Amino acid sequence: MTANTKELTNYVEFSEDRKSLRGNIASISYDIDIAGETYISDNPKAPAYRLFAESPLGRRIEIGGIWKKQNQSGGEYFTLSINTGYGKLNANLGRYPGQGGEDVLAVIPWD
Repeated sequence: MTANTKELTNYVEFSEDRKSLRGNIASISYDIDIAGETYISDNPKAPAYRLFAESPLGRRIEIGGIWKKQNQSGGEYFTLSINTGYGKLNANLGRYPGQGGEDVLAVIPWD
């Protein structure tokens, strides 16, 4: 994780080995720093990554997941679903403008 992401919002940054991630989800109602780790499952509907945040008391809590999907052309993409505490956020992940590479992705809500 090498990008300068301190000022970014609504992003996910994958580690070089793609086994973990960090990021931020923000709106006028919330600003949540997230962390994630790969999730291995035999269930084809299981997420590829489990997402965590800190509770107000500093406890690590699971808040959602990231799923790897395939588009009609056969290309892979990621979708995200998170419980923000104010409701459910569903989003796709896409390139973050100005960040280059494929390690930093923008969170693009579709709800």
